[in-house]
Amino acid sequence: MKHPRITVNPQKMGGVPCIRNLRIPVATVVGMFAEGMKEQEILAAFPNLEIRDIQEALDYVKDSGELNC
Repeated sequence: MKHPRITVNPQKMGGVPCIRNLRIPVATVVGMFAEGMKEQEILAAFPNLEIRDIQEALDYVKDSGELNC
């Protein structure tokens, strides 16, 4: 699996791609980044996240072409 930190489970969050089953949608993290938040600000908002989670969320969106997040 190319993005092991990204999970898609139809039983959680309606199958929306999330970070490590944490119920934190990839789109939320990518949206925060797109709005200009720094990685440390995102980590402060979601203490369960790790820097690698943010990087993988960005890579996931780039690779999947889901730029409407």
